[in-house]
Formats: sequence, structure tokens, C-alpha cells
Amino acid sequence: MNRFRQITLRLSFLFVVSALNGCASYYSHYGAFLAENSAGEARQVVLSWQTAEYPGWWVKDSQSTPIRVATQCSERAWRLTDDSHRDPASCGDGIRACGRPGQDLVAASGQPAGEDDVCLSIDPGESLSKVTDIGQSMTLLVSCEPVSTSRQAEDEEENTDYLRASVVPYRVYIRKAPRGALNGRPPAVDDSVCDAD
Repeated sequence: MNRFRQITLRLSFLFVVSALNGCASYYSHYGAFLAENSAGEARQVVLSWQTAEYPGWWVKDSQSTPIRVATQCSERAWRLTDDSHRDPASCGDGIRACGRPGQDLVAASGQPAGEDDVCLSIDPGESLSKVTDIGQSMTLLVSCEPVSTSRQAEDEEENTDYLRASVVPYRVYIRKAPRGALNGRPPAVDDSVCDAD
């Protein structure tokens, strides 16, 4: 009887654990648009992240990865976080990325940007505070520009330019698809334009 009870308890425990892990729905999100980088070159910009979404009645909150913002031809990608992420940006509230000393300038003043300066933010001034709150569209405000658009990496010169700063936020439309679906990947970026520059 004691052995039967142990087996029953173990099976119950395994059922609860599998139920906890199985309630989430997993999605990929991305948005892409054409804009100029700080050097005035037309480039494709891609934003992407993933979420684990739980039902409203569930005990666990929905989770996300940080948003990755990549500019065509550039080796530098931004990482926008909110306060729910493991290492959130320390430069303010909402969804944001901070400046890097020696790499960024505050576009409005031309002064060096530091870790207290917000360089990129999602829907600034609105109530949106988590990546998981993002719906079918959002605005992206870019407030910094690179100190230099390239850097020396061993024997090659790498492009580190990114989306041009603007006082008017960029409107980005978002696609959401189940993770692993054929339409769940960001569009492929054509790098042939980079070789032509």
C-alpha cells in the first residue's frame, strides 16, 4: 500500500509539472521597414523578439525576450528591455536601450551619451511598459547617433551604423506567428547592397 501511494504521488507530481509547462503558447514577433541610417543610406531595419504567453487566469505572467533591433549592413544590434527582463536597461522606465559611453551621442545636443541616456525606446510617453504588451503596431523613437559609423576589427573594417535619430518616432507594424511556423521568421535581409557601398 505504501509503495502504491508513492507511485501515485510521483505520478501526480509529474502531471502538475507537465501542466505548468504546457499552458504557455509560444510566438515569434517581428517588424521590418526601410529607413535611413545616420550616414543617410537606405537600409532595412528589423525588430524581432519571442514570447511565452499564458492565459489570463494562469498564475504565471507572460514572458518575452528583449527586442533586437538590427540595421542592414551593420554589425551593431540594439537590445531593448523592460523591467521584467533579467538585465533591464538602467536608463529609465518602459521598453528602452541605453547609450554606450564612447559609442553614442545624444542626437539633440551632440553630447556623449552614457548609461543614463535613453537611446532607443518603444512607445515613449505611453502606458506601454512591457514587451508582452505590444500589439500589432508600435512606435520606435531613436534619440542617439553613433560616434563613428565603423570600427576596426582585426584586418577588416566593420559597419556599426544604425537607424537615423529622429524627433518623430518610426511607426512599426508587427507580425506575430507561432514559434517555428514558416511565417514566424523575420524577412531575410539582402546583404548585396552592403558589398556595393
